[in-house]
Amino acid sequence: MPRIVGAAFPIPKQFIDRFFKEGKDVFIKPATVWKELKPGMKFVFYQSHEDTGFVGEAKIKNIQLINDPMKVFEIYGDRVFLTKEELREYIRSQERWGRKGSKKKKPWMITELEDIKKYDKPIKPKRFVPVGGQYIRERDLK
Repeated sequence: MPRIVGAAFPIPKQFIDRFFKEGKDVFIKPATVWKELKPGMKFVFYQSHEDTGFVGEAKIKNIQLINDPMKVFEIYGDRVFLTKEELREYIRSQERWGRKGSKKKKPWMITELEDIKKYDKPIKPKRFVPVGGQYIRERDLK
């Protein structure tokens, strides 16, 4: 099995340029695809909703899990790609889709990025990128 070199995460088109043009370098989402990720691996930006495809990449500088996603602003301030209100809405949407009757809260993954690069044109992935993200193997980037 080809080795894992990173992960791709879908980010709606309206937020993508925050990484490339506004200098945002902290990504946050509920922890799904993360157990195999380590600093130095690739973070691939998958633009979702329109003009879909891999549109850039970065190197993972640090990954951590937290239970209270709003604490990300205490740690990283305005480096987070979402505003406080956008993150609050994201949290509410996750609660609406959460498992009924489950008391266990899923932790949130904070990924600090460096060496962020935008591709010249979007690259269509060979396989579907689910909302939770997916691991990227060497063969996926060829």
